[in-house]
Amino acid sequence: MVKVYIENYGCARNKADGEMMAALLYLAGHELVDTPEEAEIAVVNSCAVKDPTERKISRRIKELLDSGKKVIVTGCLPHVNPDVIDERVSAVLGVKSIDRITQAVEYALRGEKLISVPDWRKRNLDKLDLPRLSPRGVHFIVPIAEGCLNACTYCATRLARGVLKSYAPEKVIEWVKWAIRQGYKEIWLSAEDTGCYGFDIGTNLAKLLDEITAIEGEFRIRVGMMNPNHVIKFLDELIDAYKDEKIYKFLHLPVQSGDNEILRRMGRTYTVEEFEEIVKAFRREFPDLNLHTDIIVGFPGETEEAFQRSVELIKRIKPDKVNVSRYSPRPGTIAAKWKQLPGWLVKERSRIMHRIRLQISYDINKRYIGRKLKVLIHGEGKKGNIDAVTMNYKHIILPQGEKGKFAEVKVKGATSTYLLGEIVN
Repeated sequence: MVKVYIENYGCARNKADGEMMAALLYLAGHELVDTPEEAEIAVVNSCAVKDPTERKISRRIKELLDSGKKVIVTGCLPHVNPDVIDERVSAVLGVKSIDRITQAVEYALRGEKLISVPDWRKRNLDKLDLPRLSPRGVHFIVPIAEGCLNACTYCATRLARGVLKSYAPEKVIEWVKWAIRQGYKEIWLSAEDTGCYGFDIGTNLAKLLDEITAIEGEFRIRVGMMNPNHVIKFLDELIDAYKDEKIYKFLHLPVQSGDNEILRRMGRTYTVEEFEEIVKAFRREFPDLNLHTDIIVGFPGETEEAFQRSVELIKRIKPDKVNVSRYSPRPGTIAAKWKQLPGWLVKERSRIMHRIRLQISYDINKRYIGRKLKVLIHGEGKKGNIDAVTMNYKHIILPQGEKGKFAEVKVKGATSTYLLGEIVN
């Protein structure tokens, strides 16, 4: 038996992978610890979606090694840029090799090195067959697929996760039912792109949601990011599925650019007009829709006019939240070979977009002041007090509340990122 610490980076999908590895280690007799100081072996479950994240993880690996820990690196980084991984690590596992984590620990204890980073075509691992060791909380992540059907010219994640592999609906349902029996109140459906779920097995996300909402119990479903080019194929059916009260009226629909030529260069295969059509259709049915979108600024070829079209789109659509990313070239991608914009210009465009998105978010959130809303209480927040979410997944900070309970609150104040309120009787 050895003490192992797991440090997760990146998306909810990656966090679920970390919980699977934790379960395999626990079942093998190892002890999972909460801090690296307690551990003999540290597992760094990495992300490689952005260059700054990659640099942060690379530094972290070195820190852990320098402190005397044996380190195992898993996740997307081994696929995308293995050259930044310190050669002193004991093992490197790709995203399709997480079931080999106990073997990696055995190798590390013997002073041997294990490298298992197979191409996604060569290992067809069904991760819903793996056990899970999840913290006792309010929400539980259920992966519904791995990989995607897009070929974005800037994305390195697909080099790790590969082409879409949807998990069987009956396995997804089984995990949702298990989570509800354990007392979880919020189910996160996670994938690289939930919008194309089922396209490879003759079904779709709307049908899956109908099956999940038919499960008995008081719980809520948070649907992960979905790309517009897939959503538009079954838009009416998806909106109908969203009408169930068990589904948060939350939509994460990345647009990435407000310019159709830049979208074409990105390989996004939809237009700005199609994105807007989806947003308008959802808002017609759900006036309180909490819309999140993503924008990449400084993409190769983005002229001042193209950037202004992104600005105009955000001002016109008024999303509740915009995740603004400065473009950074990723190894192995097509866009990395193109002429890059100067760093100062990318930073300036990022600052402009951030100011706009914060003002829009604040203006939207102010409209909630004075309203009474149903919430699900998550528990203690990062900044103290109690964190809860509304039924359209707005975060609201309360002075008190019981974790895992539904309650009615009155909104007393607002910031650009969350609401302030108190429980009412």
